[in-house]
Amino acid sequence: MFAMRIARFILRVPLGQIGKLALAAPLFLILATMIASSQAQEDQVRELGADAKARQATGTETSQEWTQWGGPHRNFISDATGLADSWPAAGPRQLWSRPLGNGHSTIIVENGRLYTMYRPKQEGSRRGEFAATESVIALDATTGETLWEHSYAAQPLNFRFGAGPHSTPLVVGNRLFTAGTNKQIHAFDKQTGKLLWSHDLVAEYGAPPTLIRPAVTAGYACSPLAYGDTVIVTAGGDDQSVMAFRQDNGALVWKSGDFLISPSSPILIDLEGQTQLVVVGGQTINGLNPGTGEILWSHPHDTDGDMNNTTPTWGDDNLLFVSSAYNGGSRGLRLDNTSEGTVVKEEWFTRDMLVMYGTTIRLGDFIYGSSGGFGPAFITALDLRSGTTAWKERGLSRAHLLYADGKLLLLDEDGNLVLAHVSPTGMTVHSRAEVLTGRSWTAPTLVGTTLFLRDRLVIKALDIGPI
Repeated sequence: MFAMRIARFILRVPLGQIGKLALAAPLFLILATMIASSQAQEDQVRELGADAKARQATGTETSQEWTQWGGPHRNFISDATGLADSWPAAGPRQLWSRPLGNGHSTIIVENGRLYTMYRPKQEGSRRGEFAATESVIALDATTGETLWEHSYAAQPLNFRFGAGPHSTPLVVGNRLFTAGTNKQIHAFDKQTGKLLWSHDLVAEYGAPPTLIRPAVTAGYACSPLAYGDTVIVTAGGDDQSVMAFRQDNGALVWKSGDFLISPSSPILIDLEGQTQLVVVGGQTINGLNPGTGEILWSHPHDTDGDMNNTTPTWGDDNLLFVSSAYNGGSRGLRLDNTSEGTVVKEEWFTRDMLVMYGTTIRLGDFIYGSSGGFGPAFITALDLRSGTTAWKERGLSRAHLLYADGKLLLLDEDGNLVLAHVSPTGMTVHSRAEVLTGRSWTAPTLVGTTLFLRDRLVIKALDIGPI
């Protein structure tokens, strides 16, 4: 399969370039060599051996796309430019708004379409009652109109603090991958909504239906991650903390790990040329080989009830940042590749930054996030070199952060959207407006100068470019 893909690429090379290639070796010999070696390549973990190169879902993603949790780089930093320096007092111009429903799934944008998930309102239901189904929906990005929708059975869990689905879809090529509240994994044709394959991790693989230790079991939250030709998710259970499935047919490629899982979504990192999969579990931070599932390293990071909710942040200096509330804290881990494997050194630990569920943004040697548990929240800047706090700012409830065009966008859980500049010395707010009225726990999405956001009532699009 690998050889055939390369063969197709060579056959698409312009004729003039083929002539140049022919000077080095006859084309039929090149093809013959590749075909002869293809069987050996396919035998290595279904083309995904330990030497397979990392390919995020958004390898060619532009500022006009947001195809996975966290956007182009899975870190909520966008390459978009041309954002306004301030907004009118009433806030950015609204392009459209429409009802949606419960859920915390963020909004994926690709080729003029939006994809997200929600739980429909139960007909005739009272407050606090939820339908036993959830939906994957595709919308027109320009108008918000429904293009297709797929609903499936999904039993309500303990939705005291908000109903699922909580996970964010993933677009890779022509496919859309989703993970539901009850650990149902679906693959769709993104254009038509046709179901291609699905797995129930509980029914098929015996995964625990919820996290093991939390007081409130609100359902599955991990957002799928693409690597090579696989889609990677957490699962839970004996030797299957993490699982990888083929994107094309859903076949299981590998499963690995005996650690407790958490709501956190995994990331891929480049450690001195080696691609590693970082998974924050309920009690540990773990590094895996994304091609085979081999556990490369593990480091303690315990919280009450497995509630490690935030996504880790990686830097070119090989420093991994992880933060949790729920009696947790923040850690800076230095990773180093040696002849004996990956060495993990904890550079520092602090409880001065406790990110409950929001996103964090790394700029240079500083990390910015919304720190706070069930009490007051502070926008906090932390010096990653020492773990010391540079500054804290009040004025917002718990918030998600997104960075683009030299500006920080913050959306707090009360629906306030803020445009600010941050630096190691402080934060300057340029504009602030209430843009949502329901509980806003969903991170915003930015493509170009259009900001897509939702609460538990509506989904909308705002123009945050110059007026």
